[in-house]
Amino acid sequence: MSSNPGSIQGRRKGPKQLPRLPLSVFTPPNSGTSDKFPLPPSPSAIHPENVVDAHVIGDPGLQKWQNEAGGTLGSRAHGVVVSSSADKVEEVPNEIGNTRVLSVMVPVDLENPTSISTAIAAVSKSSVPVSFSTVFSKSTPDGIVGLRELLQKGRPVDIEVQASTTDGSLEGLEEFLTRATAELEGIPPIILSNILPPPHDFNLPIIKLMNHPTYHAFQAQTAALSLFPSVYVKYLPPTWGVATPSTPQPGAATESSGGKEQREWKRRIRMYLGPVMEAFGFQRIIFGSSSPSTSQAASNSGDWYNVSRESIAELGVEQECIDSVFSLNAQSVYGSK
Repeated sequence: MSSNPGSIQGRRKGPKQLPRLPLSVFTPPNSGTSDKFPLPPSPSAIHPENVVDAHVIGDPGLQKWQNEAGGTLGSRAHGVVVSSSADKVEEVPNEIGNTRVLSVMVPVDLENPTSISTAIAAVSKSSVPVSFSTVFSKSTPDGIVGLRELLQKGRPVDIEVQASTTDGSLEGLEEFLTRATAELEGIPPIILSNILPPPHDFNLPIIKLMNHPTYHAFQAQTAALSLFPSVYVKYLPPTWGVATPSTPQPGAATESSGGKEQREWKRRIRMYLGPVMEAFGFQRIIFGSSSPSTSQAASNSGDWYNVSRESIAELGVEQECIDSVFSLNAQSVYGSK
C-alpha cells in the first residue's frame, strides 16, 4: 500500500478551480423578473385619477382656486364643493369654466331658527345639490335642536370644530352628535373639519408631540367619533399658525428651505393621518383645500394638494385609497340632489 493515500498533497495536481458563476449574476433581471418584483413608485408620482376639492370657501367664481390649483391639478380637476349664502344659491351654476360644481354649502347658525329655515328653503331653489355648513364650539340645547332639524332634511352637514383637544371639546362634540342623532333614521353624512390635522403648537418638537397629552387625547377622541357610522372627516390645511409650504421646484436641491419645510409638515400630518385612517378608514376621509375659518395663515390650494397627497402616499397606501380620499368619497357624499 502506498503511504498517506488520503493526503492533500497526494490529490492536488494544480491550482484549485473556482466554480464558474452564471452571467445572469452580473446583469440586471429580465423584464419578466422585474414585473414580478417592481420597485414601489415614488410618493411624488402617485396621483388620483380625478380630484374633487370639497371645500372651496369665499371664491364663488373660482378665480383664486383656478389660479392656485389649475396648473397643479390640470385635467384631474373633476369638481368642487363651493360655499354660498342662502340668498345666492340660485346664482350658482352647474359648472364654472370647465369645473363641475358638485354641491353648494349654505352656512347655518344652529342657534338661529331663521337661519335654519332660510337654509332649508334654499334646497329647493338651487339647481345643484345643497349641503349645509356650521360651526361647533360647545354643546348647547339649541344647537342640538338645530342640527337635528338640518339632518332631518337628508342633506350633508359640514361642522367646523372651532375648539382644541386640550379642553375636552371633542368629548363635548361626541355628546353633541349623540343627542342630535338619537333615534333618527337614515342619518345623512356629517363631515367634521379642523380635526385632520387638528390645531397644535407648531413650535413643539415632533418628538415631544408624540408623547404630549393632546396627541393621546386626539387618538382616543378620534376613535370615539369614528363609531358614528355617518361621520366623515375633512382633510384641510391645518390651523398651525404658519403658511402651507410652497411646493419645491422640479430639480431643486433636496436640502432647500422649501423641501425641508415640506418634509416637516408631512411628518406631522402623517402623525394625525395614521390614527384617523385606522379609525375611519380611507372611505370616510374627504379632501378640501380652503383653510378652516379660524386659520390666520395663508394656504395655496395647489401647495396643499401636493403636501396632503404625498403625506398619504408616504403611508404606503394603495391607489384605491388615493382615489377615494381625493375624489370618490366627495362624489358619494355631496353628489346627489
